[in-house]
Amino acid sequence: MVRDLSRFLIPILAVTFLTIHGTHSANILGLFPSLSPSHLIISMSAAKVLTERGHNVTVVSVLEPTITHKNIHLVQVPMTKEEIKQRSETIGAKQKNNSSNRLTSILNMSSQMDSMLKKMADVFKDERVKNLYLNKGNHFDLVISGYFMNDYQLGFARKVNAPVIVLAPGPPSQMLNYLIGNPHDVVEKDKDMSFGQRLDGYITSLFYQVFVRQIDQRNRQFYKELFADDPNMPEYSEMLKNTSLVFFCSHAASEGSIRANVPAAIEIGGIQIKDKPDVLPKNIEDFLGNATDGAILLSLGSNVQGSHIKSDTVEKMFKVLSKLKQRVIWKWEDLEKTPGHSDNILYSRWLPQDDILAHPNIKLFINHAGKGGITESQYHGKPMLSLPVFGDQPSNAFAMAKNGFGLTLSLLSLEEKPFEEAIEEILPNPKYSQKVAQFSSLYRDRPTSARESVVFWTEYVIRHHGAAHLQSPLVHMDFVAANNLDIHVLFAALLVGILILIKALVQYIFKTLISKISRVTKVKKH
Repeated sequence: MVRDLSRFLIPILAVTFLTIHGTHSANILGLFPSLSPSHLIISMSAAKVLTERGHNVTVVSVLEPTITHKNIHLVQVPMTKEEIKQRSETIGAKQKNNSSNRLTSILNMSSQMDSMLKKMADVFKDERVKNLYLNKGNHFDLVISGYFMNDYQLGFARKVNAPVIVLAPGPPSQMLNYLIGNPHDVVEKDKDMSFGQRLDGYITSLFYQVFVRQIDQRNRQFYKELFADDPNMPEYSEMLKNTSLVFFCSHAASEGSIRANVPAAIEIGGIQIKDKPDVLPKNIEDFLGNATDGAILLSLGSNVQGSHIKSDTVEKMFKVLSKLKQRVIWKWEDLEKTPGHSDNILYSRWLPQDDILAHPNIKLFINHAGKGGITESQYHGKPMLSLPVFGDQPSNAFAMAKNGFGLTLSLLSLEEKPFEEAIEEILPNPKYSQKVAQFSSLYRDRPTSARESVVFWTEYVIRHHGAAHLQSPLVHMDFVAANNLDIHVLFAALLVGILILIKALVQYIFKTLISKISRVTKVKKH
């Protein structure tokens, strides 16, 4: 009887297990050619989650990932020495652009980014990458496209005949919403926004559309260079309509702004944050463990290196930090040439940032206001002092400070006294730590974690061989139809026609009355 019962239960348990844990191990291709290490961290975090789930993940990358897994197959197309030098000079040039306006900053660096964008496109000309679709023995169930102004690479999903998910390093924006028909507010609303701020946001958004159009033209050119030799490839604008969904690294319920999103917009903010921090390297663990007065983490991200910062700025920062009673962990690449020696400062080329921020002795995070660092600090409830430079950093820093999580100063115009005063204001003042702790509670409170969302929706797209049914109809409508311009024109024409009829009728009635009055007048005279 036991044997009969087991024969009956085993198939049921097997079906249940497969239903819960997915039907098979899928082959997933991650296209992550961005030259931004912070973007690669987010992309590789998603890839690692899927690998741990049991899927076979292949990743195409330019940079050497800091987050990886032994079962991820990496196809790396590294930069040449000349390209590395050029990239460093490009990033260094951004440090000279002292603009606090996000749009101005992006437009100013547009020409500087050409070489970086070209390198990303050249990755797909590499024979090892082309072999992924030329070798008929390869099969992929899904492509995950890491986004960095590179829509053309969505064509690669068509080459391997697989559905595609776009992985964006930030929240919904003008540069991505059209892929899934996500509505875009020309001005993101805030209850405290004045008329002037809304007007400024509206004008900025209009100019931003010009920048998006420039990027679109560049993408069309790259798409033609890479895929024009294949007559089976669709026209560029048609190819973009095949996006199943977009993973956005945001969490609107806690971060804002509260807005309408289509079902194909999936938020996975915090995907790079571990559920349980890893054990720290011994030297860092000992350094933090003995920080009786607390510690400060200083990291300006993976793009900006110490050599990019003006030497007098570095000197001012060292003078302030070396006088503190708190210990300081400072991300610094050239350990042979550090800003100076101080017993309270530990320099390191690379830092496990997420794990360090999880340490209870960290009392302040000095950062460059990159989205990833801001997110990790908010998750772990650490107050911040942000020193933004370019891109979205100024707006990220402004939002962080406005929410009461810390203060912000410009790295490009940093002076010793304001830097010292900002640190002395944040460290002893509980209002900053309390504010960010409240946010941390909101940020963590979700029906499913970021990792669970990535797994579910990835497997959802694989199970259904795409997710066209999640797309908004706007994806397949032209500009006129999407905005009902033809209907507006019809109503305008009807209104004009009615006004013309009313005018003609009034003129007729007026003439008739005048005629009658004239005849009556003549009769009376006679």
